[in-house]
Amino acid sequence: MSNLQLRVISALVLAVITLGLTWFGGLPFRLLCAAIAAAIFYEWTRMSRPSAGSGLGFLPEALLLVFVGALIAGMPASWLLALVAALVVAAALSAQMRGAAQWDAAGIAYAALSGLSLALLRDGDRSGLVAILFLFAVVWATDIFAYFVGRAIGGPKLAPSISPGKTQSGALGGAIGGVIAGLLLAAAAGAGNLGMLSVVALALSVISQAGDLFESWVKRRHGAKDSGTLIPGHGGVMDRVDGLVAAAFALYVIGWISASADHPAQGLFPA
Repeated sequence: MSNLQLRVISALVLAVITLGLTWFGGLPFRLLCAAIAAAIFYEWTRMSRPSAGSGLGFLPEALLLVFVGALIAGMPASWLLALVAALVVAAALSAQMRGAAQWDAAGIAYAALSGLSLALLRDGDRSGLVAILFLFAVVWATDIFAYFVGRAIGGPKLAPSISPGKTQSGALGGAIGGVIAGLLLAAAAGAGNLGMLSVVALALSVISQAGDLFESWVKRRHGAKDSGTLIPGHGGVMDRVDGLVAAAFALYVIGWISASADHPAQGLFPA
């Protein structure tokens, strides 16, 4: 089986699982979010630690497990956010006292906010379902359009020192594609605030591409080609969700401002 065939099969399997758990919402989707957070932290630490041990023992892993348990249990947003802040501070203080780098604390923040944003966006109602599908539509279309437009047009590089393969034309094509896909999804769902959602879609597309560049910078900083090998033909989980989790956090913050921390989707897609 060729690498391309393996990539296609892996992508289809992941898409079916993700969309199925998204449809169910509730505990099944929280379990998915917890798994994503755990995988992100695992890959982050494997890349960022200079050796098998980080100098902090198993403390970072234990702190991340506390968050995973709280997320699965359905802890309210205010408590979850306070818990994440406390866990990050605990990891940072421990690293400072032992003279270790702060990469583990940064990894806890990155992984936990990724899982938290996705879980709280979905919630358990129709608004949450539409919000997550809107997010998927924007981010996935951005990736697809950026790839094909960049290959077709080429031109100046977007950030050659970080990700040499990305072009400015691809970034623009991805943004346009992301906005179109987001608006089509919103219109199909019966949303009436399409003007506002077009601005949100554009912001999410830009942020998702920034999230992709951030992950590329982390890999380059630690001399890694891929974040891991968990997904056949694709590399690591971080390689596949870097743009998604950045956009998810942005959409969560927008929804929080529009509605509430516990039900952010209702501010974007009122029931």
